[in-house]
Amino acid sequence: MPRTGNTRGKRTARRRGSSSRVGLPEALLDPRCYGPGVESVRLVETHVSWVFLTGRHAYKVKKPVKLPFVDFSTLKLRKHFCEEELRVNRRLAPELYLGVVPIGGTVEAPRIGRAPAFEYAVEMREFPADARLDRRLEANGVPREAAAELGARLAKFHGGLPPIRGVASAETAATAQSNVEELAALMPAQRRNEIAALRAWTERRCRTLLPIFERRAAAGAHRECHGDLHLQNLLWRDGKIVAFDALEFDRKLRDIDVISEAAFLAMDLRAHGRTDLAYEFLNRYLEVSGDYGGADVLGFYLVYRALVRAKVAAIKRAQSAADDHGVERYLATGLDLTAPKTPLLVITHGLSGSGKSHVCAELVSRLPALRVRSDVERKRLHGLEASARSSSQVGAGLYTAAATRRTYGALAEIADSLLRNGETALVDAAFLARRERLEFRQVAASNAAGFAILDCTASRRELERRIRARASAGRDASEADLAVLEHQLRTAEPLDRAERRQAITVDTERNIEYAKLAARLRAAA
Repeated sequence: MPRTGNTRGKRTARRRGSSSRVGLPEALLDPRCYGPGVESVRLVETHVSWVFLTGRHAYKVKKPVKLPFVDFSTLKLRKHFCEEELRVNRRLAPELYLGVVPIGGTVEAPRIGRAPAFEYAVEMREFPADARLDRRLEANGVPREAAAELGARLAKFHGGLPPIRGVASAETAATAQSNVEELAALMPAQRRNEIAALRAWTERRCRTLLPIFERRAAAGAHRECHGDLHLQNLLWRDGKIVAFDALEFDRKLRDIDVISEAAFLAMDLRAHGRTDLAYEFLNRYLEVSGDYGGADVLGFYLVYRALVRAKVAAIKRAQSAADDHGVERYLATGLDLTAPKTPLLVITHGLSGSGKSHVCAELVSRLPALRVRSDVERKRLHGLEASARSSSQVGAGLYTAAATRRTYGALAEIADSLLRNGETALVDAAFLARRERLEFRQVAASNAAGFAILDCTASRRELERRIRARASAGRDASEADLAVLEHQLRTAEPLDRAERRQAITVDTERNIEYAKLAARLRAAA
C-alpha cells in the first residue's frame, strides 16, 4: 500500500528511527516478523504512521504521537483508530482493507498476528505505486467511463448513509474562512493581492450561502463521508477507481455535505488538467443522486477544496523547499474557479430514437456541461429508479399531459439553478412543443446565458430500428416505443424561423465530430 511519505530501507530506518519508539520500525523491517513467504520489507513513513510493505500485504502502524489534529498517544487510542480506519475504509474499499492485527512478541522481535498485543496494525493488500490515480492520469490511463462509474458509485454510497443532524452551518463558513487565513500565513508577500481576492470572495460567498448551508444541513445533506477524496487517495484496481485512506482520526472532517466530497475530487481532476473527467464524474454523480440543488454550493466547495490542497502543499513546501508540492497548481485552480463565467443553456430537439442522449453523453466532457435527462427526472418525480419500467401507455401514467408539464417544470428549475451558478446546462429532452422551448429560452435569458438548440435527426427507418433495439436491451431510462414515435410524428411542432437561427442540426446517422460540435455550441455563449 504505497503512501505519500518517505520510503526507507532497513539501513536508513536504523539510522533515523523514532526516538519515541526505539527499535520497533527497525525491527518490523525484518521479514521474519510476517511469517512465511515474505522476503523483503520496505517502510513508508508519514507524520503519524509507519507503513510496512511486504510485497503482498501492507501493515500500517500508528505512531505514538499527540498532535493538534490527532491523538495516538496510548495503545487504547491506537487500537481504536485502527478499528475506525478499517470501518470507514471498508465501506468503499472492502477488497483492500483486511483487518486489524495484533503485534505481539517484543519490541526487538515483534511478530504480526501474535497475542498478547503491545501494538496494532491495519492489514491491507499492497498495490503498485503506479496504480494511484494521480499517476494513472499522468500516463493517460483513466477512461471517461471509469470517472462516470465512480460518480454513480459515490452517489449510491452517499445515498445509503444516514443523515448527520445538528450540524452548525456557521461552522462551514468559519472553517472556509480560517483556511484562507492559514493559507495566507504560508504564502510569500508577492501573493498578497491574490490571497486578498480569495479572502474577499470567500467572505462574500459565506454570507450569501449561509441560509443555503442551513437548509441543506436540515435536509440531511451532511453524511459520514470519506473525507479526503483527492487523487492520491484513489487507485486503479481491476478496471475501476477505488477510494482508500479515508480520514479516520477526526469525525468532523468526515461529517460533511456530500457535495463538498464530490467537489473535492472534481476540483483535483480539474487541477490536474482533466476538466473532462471532472464533468464525467460530476454529471453522473448528480444524475444518480438527484442532488441538483447542490449546484448552489458546488462552486463554493470547489474553491474551498482547492485552497485546502494549496494549504497542505504550502506546508509541505515549507518543510521541503526543493519541491513546490502543487501550491501553484491549486492556487491557480482556486483563482480560476472564482472568475466570472458566461453560462450556456443547450436544449435538445428530436424524436425518440434520434440520438439525443448519445450525443449529449459525448458533449458532457467536451463542452463541458452538466446534463439533466427528462427520462430520468420524469421517473424520479414518480419515485422510480431510472431503469424501472412503468409500462405507461401514450398519454397515460407517467406520460399524461400533467406529468409532462411537471417534468419540464422540474427540468427548468434544475437548468435555472445550474445557470445561476455559472454552469453550462445541457437539457436532454424531446422539446417537441414550441411552448416548452420558449420557456427554456426565457430561463436562459433570465440568467444572461447563451442559448442553443441541438436538433438531432435521423431517418424514420433508423428511428424505428433504434427504438426496437433499445427496448430489447432494456437498460435505458427511456420507455418510448413505436406507438410513442407515431404519436410524436403526428403532434410535433417543428422549429420556427427564429428557433432555426439558434439551432445546430446534427444528422446522427453520420459520423459526428464532437469537438467541432462542442465548439459551435460554445460560440452561442
